[in-house]
Amino acid sequence: MKIEQTPLKDCFVIHDTVHGDSRGYFIETFNQKDFQEATGLNITFVQDNQSKSQKGVLRGLHMQKGNAAQAKLVRVLEGAVLDIAVDLRKNSPTFGQHYSIELTADNFKQFFVPSGFAHGFVVLSETATFFYKVDQFYQPGNEVGIMYNDKDLNIDWKLPTNELIFSEKDTKLGSFADYVASL
Repeated sequence: MKIEQTPLKDCFVIHDTVHGDSRGYFIETFNQKDFQEATGLNITFVQDNQSKSQKGVLRGLHMQKGNAAQAKLVRVLEGAVLDIAVDLRKNSPTFGQHYSIELTADNFKQFFVPSGFAHGFVVLSETATFFYKVDQFYQPGNEVGIMYNDKDLNIDWKLPTNELIFSEKDTKLGSFADYVASL
């Protein structure tokens, strides 16, 4: 496992070692000890989640606030997504900045999104199966979000707006400015 620091504090790309031969491949996708040694973070994951979506589905930007804030370790099992993390930690040197990465079933990359970040992804392939670990249980009353097309964040989702598909809930998310005003 090779861990690469992104420009956002505490946000990492994980490059897993793929052991392949004529039978297929093997990957150790998470090792608590190695992760802690490489990042200095002591994370205990409590739940695994998986979703499957069609091309253009955009999920996000979501986060849990307060004691329910979740760190996530995300990866793609099938297809390709553009994954986005936005630092919403008020005292962070990278507050309000975002990072994007393409995660695919073929590149085997994983993306660690720390608690206090908004997170979202858009499906770039015909379908994608998205898998992630979280370190806190979901608490609906603590969920907040920011609109995907927030003018202050200016995120390039790599697909035209007319190709994007949203849940009704995601069309009603607030702005980054509203989030900042709530702090």
